[in-house]
Amino acid sequence: MKFGLMYNTAVAGTDPANLKAVARHADDLGFESFYTPEHVALYVGARVGQVEFAPDLPIADPLECLAFAAASTTTILLGTAVLLLPFHHPVVLAKRLATLDVLSNGRMRLFTIGVSSLPGEAAAVGVDYTTRGRRADEAIDVLRALWAGGVTGTSFDGEFYQLENVTSYPKPLQMLPIHVGGSSAAAARRAGRRGDGYFPGDRLSSAERLAQIDLMRTTAQAEGRDPEVLEYTRWGSIDLEPGDVEAYAAQGVDRLVIGATSAGLDEQLRQLEAFATRHGLRR
Repeated sequence: MKFGLMYNTAVAGTDPANLKAVARHADDLGFESFYTPEHVALYVGARVGQVEFAPDLPIADPLECLAFAAASTTTILLGTAVLLLPFHHPVVLAKRLATLDVLSNGRMRLFTIGVSSLPGEAAAVGVDYTTRGRRADEAIDVLRALWAGGVTGTSFDGEFYQLENVTSYPKPLQMLPIHVGGSSAAAARRAGRRGDGYFPGDRLSSAERLAQIDLMRTTAQAEGRDPEVLEYTRWGSIDLEPGDVEAYAAQGVDRLVIGATSAGLDEQLRQLEAFATRHGLRR
């Protein structure tokens, strides 16, 4: 089992010293990956299910945080959970991700995308909320085309994005995997059609989760893709025991992403140390 760490500035704050300390500690302890979330904009009354977001949550830009973490670490992989793809122009995003991959020596390996469940967030960036899924599908195709394209340029003629003989350098050191996050059937199908992995949300029941994974796999097969190569990432908790991890592994989970529950730096570091010891992560 691989273990990732979610660093959420909405919980941990935006003190750069804290981010650096946690990223370094996770790297030293043997965590595989370091994740950051995204909300581009919030507003009064923003809600997903029973969870309402305070409008002043300090959710920092995920790629800027990852660049900062990369400069403070040596081996830990970088991930988003999730970057809201329809709210980013893929030409600009392709350059940002490739640059981060190059400067981190190829560690931008767990780029995970979502489409947002907040209509007001889409409105704030001028995106029709009902088109966000189609925009995400096109953006995935544009990103991959730009990363694969050569000096003669890349062209694309889609519903939302049109390019003609566009080049984008530097290239990532390897083609970046794109994982798909989300709890909907559409997300599971997107993972099967276009994703390199699936990272479902944490509000699904066991039966719903099994159905989503099955949908991802059957969709991949229908598209002529091998579902066995698609990684399955799940949220975990900081208090997981080895027996819990074995149960996840038996379900086909490849990676568990956990987060410290304290806003205090000393307690965050202590929780990570205890988790690493309990699960034998130390290098």
